[in-house]
Amino acid sequence: MSTPLVGVVMGSASDLPVMEKAPEMLDRLGIPCEVKVLSAHRTPDDTRKYARAARGRGIQVLIAGAGGSAALAGTLAAQTELPVIGVPIDATSLGGVDALYATVQMPPGFPVAGVAIGNWGAINGALLAARIIAVHDSDLAERLAEMRKEMTLKTRKSCKEVEKRFRQ
Repeated sequence: MSTPLVGVVMGSASDLPVMEKAPEMLDRLGIPCEVKVLSAHRTPDDTRKYARAARGRGIQVLIAGAGGSAALAGTLAAQTELPVIGVPIDATSLGGVDALYATVQMPPGFPVAGVAIGNWGAINGALLAARIIAVHDSDLAERLAEMRKEMTLKTRKSCKEVEKRFRQ
């Protein structure tokens, strides 16, 4: 098994239905990752140790998914110099907006890149991690470009199908 380049971390196992989209996308791109459940509140010592050791183990980017107070991404950012991408999870009656605000409102010096709430965020978190890694990995950059071409072709095909349906 290859050394993981991305750490996908979630605050609770209940976040898995959303966060599983990140390792699925990373796998599709051929990027090895590891997946952990760590809590900024319930396991703060474990979270700190993980963040501090990640770079030394070859991790290049961390993706953190959390709902509610969404402190996980900020906690990781406070303990590492690695890029941290926060995925807000819809876990409360506020629909994930609380997690979004908590993710993006970090004080200067502790940046967290925020992506969309929920599934789209997990997918885009993985794609953003891939783009960060691709800065120094031309093979990965090519795979990302190929994926974008596939999306373009799929959209053009859909366009033709819709146009065909509405021709008189």
